[in-house]
Amino acid sequence: MKAVILAAGRGTRIRPLSESVPKPMIPVINKPVMEFMLDLLRQHGFDQIIVSTSYLAKEIEHYFRDGSRFGVDIAYSFEGYHADGRPVPDGLGAAGGLKKIQDQSRFFDDTFAVVCGDVIVDVDLTRALEFHRHKRAIATMLLKEVPRDEVTRYGMVETAADDRITAFQEKPSPEAARSTTVNAGIYLFEPQALDFVPSGQRFDIAYEFFPRLVEFEAALYGLPLPFTWIDIGRIADYWRATRMILNGEMNFIRMNGREMAPGVWGGINLAVDLDRVNIRGPVSIGSSSRIEPGATIIGPAVIGRNSVIESGARVESCVIGDYTRISGFANLFEKIVNGQFCVDCGGATIDLASAGYTFVVDDARERRRWTEDQRTLIDFLRLNAC
Repeated sequence: MKAVILAAGRGTRIRPLSESVPKPMIPVINKPVMEFMLDLLRQHGFDQIIVSTSYLAKEIEHYFRDGSRFGVDIAYSFEGYHADGRPVPDGLGAAGGLKKIQDQSRFFDDTFAVVCGDVIVDVDLTRALEFHRHKRAIATMLLKEVPRDEVTRYGMVETAADDRITAFQEKPSPEAARSTTVNAGIYLFEPQALDFVPSGQRFDIAYEFFPRLVEFEAALYGLPLPFTWIDIGRIADYWRATRMILNGEMNFIRMNGREMAPGVWGGINLAVDLDRVNIRGPVSIGSSSRIEPGATIIGPAVIGRNSVIESGARVESCVIGDYTRISGFANLFEKIVNGQFCVDCGGATIDLASAGYTFVVDDARERRRWTEDQRTLIDFLRLNAC
């Protein structure tokens, strides 16, 4: 069966995590978030997959390639153009991107799925497919109930008694919301649904395509199902997903690596002596990282690949990115950091340079160049630690 993963967005709400990688490539427990969705599609028989890309498209293509190591066939549909020898992202909107694929090759010849590449879900797509075919729907949208105080973040959906979708509200206030059922960003379509999408122009799936289906009284249905669903749209969502996986609240996700000690998972080529460091799980440590004797890591925490935690450092409830060195003078709590940025788990950015903390967190691949002020501070800290 065929599916499309939507991966063309810029991820502006989750910056700075999305400044150097597209949002679907943001690592969750040392694994790109889109890989979780790819696993789900394969488990339910969707093995021909087109990834709709635009912003930093090469990052996605270089990792997933033809899909063979994931047990599926993958192709890519780039939304943009080339100018002066470089690709320029120019998204068509989710529905416009689907129409571009269909206009090019008539790829969609039977029921197909469309999913977002930046969500973590555990949903029975086989059951959804049965519902879709039983209703003889042209389009089916999976629905999720959310607390009323969260409706401002989502598109709300109203349905009739027979599950037919009748109306939408895009990000209403809690007081104005006529429903607490949201669009979960997981869809099943028949090819003729794309007849409602104009060719060669930007066309949004939520604001334009679905309202048009309702306007023309097309067979658009909503299916509410109980499932785990986390939209990695903000820093707080990213931290929540990380914490839930580490704490075992998403039992459909297996931890990467081997369990070196209770609640401590590690990759290969690690330099760590568990008898000489203080590690309390749950903690995930990426391959080729070095944890020096005397370091303290308190979970839930993730240490990225090729990173260094120096002796004396304390890292508690943090996500440390790949190729990141944490100085022995660091005392980090509920931070998401790498060599280029530091944010707290609520999304507030901390400017390491202006705060004078670049010697506490930096890129593990770069040589250190201490300033005189930094050397003076380091000597002071060393003296006072004795």
